[in-house]
Amino acid sequence: MTTKKITILPGDGIGQEVTAQAVKVLQTVANQYDMNLELQEKPMGGTAYDLTGSPLPDETLQACKNSDAVLLGAVGGPQWESLDISLRPEKGLLRLRSELGLYANLRPAQIYGDLVEASTLKREVVEGTDIMVIRELTGGIYFGEPRGVEMRGNERVGVNTLVYSESEIRRIAIMGFEIARKRFKKLTSVDKHNVLEATILWREVVTEVSKDYPDIALNHMYVDNAAMQLIRDPKQFDTIVTTNMFGDILSDGAAMLTGSLGMLPSASIGGKIGLYEPVHGSAPDIQGQDLANPLATILSVGMMFRYSFDLTEADEKIQKAVVTTLDQYRTGDIMTKGKTQIGCREMGERVIENL
Repeated sequence: MTTKKITILPGDGIGQEVTAQAVKVLQTVANQYDMNLELQEKPMGGTAYDLTGSPLPDETLQACKNSDAVLLGAVGGPQWESLDISLRPEKGLLRLRSELGLYANLRPAQIYGDLVEASTLKREVVEGTDIMVIRELTGGIYFGEPRGVEMRGNERVGVNTLVYSESEIRRIAIMGFEIARKRFKKLTSVDKHNVLEATILWREVVTEVSKDYPDIALNHMYVDNAAMQLIRDPKQFDTIVTTNMFGDILSDGAAMLTGSLGMLPSASIGGKIGLYEPVHGSAPDIQGQDLANPLATILSVGMMFRYSFDLTEADEKIQKAVVTTLDQYRTGDIMTKGKTQIGCREMGERVIENL
C-alpha cells in the first residue's frame, strides 16, 4: 500500500464546502486503488489573514512543501479587498504557486454529459468542445519588475512589466507539446506578436521547440483573434499554450463555453508538488447555504490522480461518475428542466454512489 500526504487548503467562502465533498471522493477512490492517505488541513487566504496576519502563513507553506499534492478550495472575498495588495488573499495564492515552482496551469474546458444545454451558446457551436488551456503561471506581467504606483510630475502612474526569459518560454512550450501529444496532437500558441516584443520572443521560442515535435500540428494566433474564435468555433481548438495574463483571460472564456465555472477543474504543475483547485471563486454570496457546486473541486481531485499519482484510470473513473450523476441531479447553477435540484453535500454523496 502506497501512502500519499495531501495538504487541504479550504480557503475562503464556499471553499470550505466544496473541499469537504472533494475530500470524500478523494478517500473513496484512494481506497479503490489501495492508497493510504495522510491528510492535513491548513488555513490560507483571507481566513488565514484573519488568524495570523498573513494570507499564506509559514506553517501552511511548509506543510504544502512537505506534501505529495495540495488541494485548494478558493480564496478571496469583499471583506479583504481593502487590505494592502501585499496582504490580499490572492497574493497568498501567487506566492504559493511561485514557492512550489508551479509554472504551468492546466485548465480543461469540456462539456460533461448533456450539460451542453447549460451553455449560453448554441448546441451546434459548443457540443463536442474539449479544450485544454495551458497558462504560464510564474512569469509575465503578474510578476515582472518594475511594478507599482508612483508619482510622476503631479499625477500617479501605475506600472507593470511584461517580461519573459527564453528558458521560461521553452519549458511551458515543452509542456504544451507534451500534453498535446497525449490529446489530439494540435497545439495553438497564443501571443500578441504584432505589438509586444516579449511575445515576439515567445513565438520564436515556441517555433524552435516545435522542431522536436514533428508529430504535433502547431499554429500561432493573436490573443484578440483567439478570444473571438473561442466563441465563434471552439471545436477548432485542442490544446492552447499562452502567457500568464492571456491564459488567465482565455481560460475563463473557455470555461464559460461549458455553461458554468462551477464545472471546471484545474491543475498547477511543473514542480515536484501539484496544486489542484476549481476555476471558480469563493462565492461569498452563497457561503454556508449548501448551494455551491462541488463538481469542479471533485474533478480537480481527478486531475490530482492523473498528474501527481499517475493514475489516469482514476481520473477517468471520477469523470464518468460525474457524468452519470448529472444525468439526474444538478446544483442550482446548472439546473435545467427535467433534472432534480440538490445541494452541495448531496451532490458529493451522489458522485460517491456512482463511484
